[in-house]
Amino acid sequence: MKLRKAAAASAAVLALAATATACGSSDKNDSGSSPSGGGKIKVGIKFDQPGLGLKQPDGSFAGFDVDVATYVAKQLGYNPDQIEFVETKSADRENALARGDVKFIAATYSITDERKQKVDFAGPYLLAHQDLLVKTDSDITKGTDLNGKKLCSVTGSTSAQNVKDSIAPKANLRKYSGYSECIAGLQSGAVDAVTTDDSILAGFAAQDKYKGQFKLAGLKLSNENYGVGIKKGDTELEKKINAALTKMVADGAWKTAVEKNFGPAKYKYEPAPKIGVIVK
Repeated sequence: MKLRKAAAASAAVLALAATATACGSSDKNDSGSSPSGGGKIKVGIKFDQPGLGLKQPDGSFAGFDVDVATYVAKQLGYNPDQIEFVETKSADRENALARGDVKFIAATYSITDERKQKVDFAGPYLLAHQDLLVKTDSDITKGTDLNGKKLCSVTGSTSAQNVKDSIAPKANLRKYSGYSECIAGLQSGAVDAVTTDDSILAGFAAQDKYKGQFKLAGLKLSNENYGVGIKKGDTELEKKINAALTKMVADGAWKTAVEKNFGPAKYKYEPAPKIGVIVK
């Protein structure tokens, strides 16, 4: 009888210990992922920017931001098949991080003082500039050449208005719903130039269907320091991502990714920026 009671007591203790271990061993992060194996990490990217973040017809993803995100995730302990890419449009990036929808964002996310009030940034990992995309035989070589020309940008963007206000007051602005429409307009002759970040323009120009048709003017109208957005206050993740970006530059993966995604457009990219150094 005493042996049965002792055995039952031992079994109860073991069951309690197993339960406690199961509760205490969870290593899941905010995105429901587990670096120790089997989990996933949610990463925010753009879905509609060729050369940077593009969801392809087969459901896969391609672009420089995708390559950066994949490299960083690997350094955090995740294989490519453990990454769940989430579309994060420009207007929703801060909210996506605050809600915990994604662990980090790599989506042409320029580091600004205003944004740093709401989120933290690792990087920067790319220095881009506002520029113009024109046809290869265009006579537009400087900003003032846009006077009397049709300049396209996306509705809600300030890029074209900045050019009109400070460089070419007689430019005729055309605002389309997306950059794909602007590029198509440039191809058809409906507009004479398209303006936004040079990295975005280079990504579109590098598409097979546009190869050799367009060129970047190389005007460097602004400095855009792309950073990896993370939830405000997550200093540990910021350190880890900065270390991953530093390694990506050092081992040559950064240069390979830039040339693969932007090379066909003859994009004269800036050297990899120093971590924590913002070019004004």
